[in-house]
Amino acid sequence: MAETTTHLAHYHDRVLGCWTGKTIGGTLGAPFEGHVGELALDFYAKIPDGEPAPNDDLDLQLIWLEAAETHGIDRITPRLLAEYWLDYVLAGWNEYGVCTANLRNGIYPPLSGFCGNRRWGFSNGAWIRSEIWSCLFPGDVQNATRCAWMDSCLDHYGEGIYAEIFTAALESAAFVVNDPRKLVEIALAMIPRESLLAQSVRRACDVFAAGGTPSEARSAVLERNTELGDFQSPANVAFVVIGLLWGAGEFGKTICTAANCGDDTDCTAATAGAIMGILLGRSGIPEKWTRPIGDKIRTATINPMHNNIAIPATLDELACRVEKLARRPDGTLLKVPDAPVNIPPSDFMRFELPWGELLVRYRSGAEALPGESLTFELTTASLAISTMDLCSFRWLLPAGWRISPGAFGMMRRCGSRVEFTVEAGEFSAETELLQLEVTLAGRKVPEVIHLPILLRGSFDYNTQVPNLLEERRQLVKQWRTA
Repeated sequence: MAETTTHLAHYHDRVLGCWTGKTIGGTLGAPFEGHVGELALDFYAKIPDGEPAPNDDLDLQLIWLEAAETHGIDRITPRLLAEYWLDYVLAGWNEYGVCTANLRNGIYPPLSGFCGNRRWGFSNGAWIRSEIWSCLFPGDVQNATRCAWMDSCLDHYGEGIYAEIFTAALESAAFVVNDPRKLVEIALAMIPRESLLAQSVRRACDVFAAGGTPSEARSAVLERNTELGDFQSPANVAFVVIGLLWGAGEFGKTICTAANCGDDTDCTAATAGAIMGILLGRSGIPEKWTRPIGDKIRTATINPMHNNIAIPATLDELACRVEKLARRPDGTLLKVPDAPVNIPPSDFMRFELPWGELLVRYRSGAEALPGESLTFELTTASLAISTMDLCSFRWLLPAGWRISPGAFGMMRRCGSRVEFTVEAGEFSAETELLQLEVTLAGRKVPEVIHLPILLRGSFDYNTQVPNLLEERRQLVKQWRTA
């Protein structure tokens, strides 16, 4: 294993290399996104004239940067990212559309990445935006992967979450370890060994260890992912690994090998380019790759109506802003643990209360038809040391809905857990709200929580997400003429 210590003097070069490599890879692969079969790229298909291709892989990370600068990196939460998502993200397709629809219906992360997301929950939308966390926590794999979970659970679950944890760990470790094979092992240690993602990556590694070819590795990966289909994270993250292993430390060879595996080519080449940019630094990326794309940043999915978000004009400006956030007072940047990150379940929502918090697990999902039953698990946590105080629960349900063991209950304010089963009645709309009142003993005013239930089959996530930009323009027009 070859390791190198990251010094602040070299940090800017590596962060700039990360964003530059990502932009190059995205521009290389964009024309072939969704290509079925192998490719034979060795350079840009169409030479850019100083203008990189816009890429949603980067757009969302600029929004996360704004959130971290405004609130502080230590105050980032899934709920905060969700609010920024609703304000700034225009993309309405696939898992992005599912997330937006869920958030608008009051289904917050991590449930927002789970509910109604069977088709896209394992797809590529999350792991392609992990660089912001690795650059903010270089060599600090635990914190990088913690933020990767908060990010990915907005619009993914299961394999989709494992994918961003994997890439965030690999990219963070790349600031302090320069052996690609070791980087892959560090990233694998952060996700469940039995996951399809881990199995797919290990297949690629096994072919490499046996002296096989990238094409053979690709076939082995696709064989394991036959049932899952295209545009899914286990195969595409493995394609990035194929690029790293057979790229042999060469920037161009690495990103082309990843893209030549086909499928989500802009994502695989962009992430491979970002990793190589961290390893080599901006100064180590060949000029033949950097000159055509220039230094500009182009966006495609950020709401232009919100002009209060400061989008960096150049890659260097982006690197400087990330560096400013990441610098520690003592000058240290290093830490590479090997313990997996704690990955909580995806079927719950967390509600903050003045005296603690309440976790609500949707154990039967968030969709139902009249007559079907849903099970909810409530768990309390307290801000104070005392754990003996009781809190009471009162359910207020729509007419015709039933609950057992009853509409009233008592729990300790900390560490207590109870289950309720709700039988759905008729729906008055696509979404019904169950109202839950929580009152701490000795207090007169309850905290009110609303739990949304969706009428199964009434909402097509892929077609009923509105044109958000046009909708917001109409709202502004109505407000101005009111």
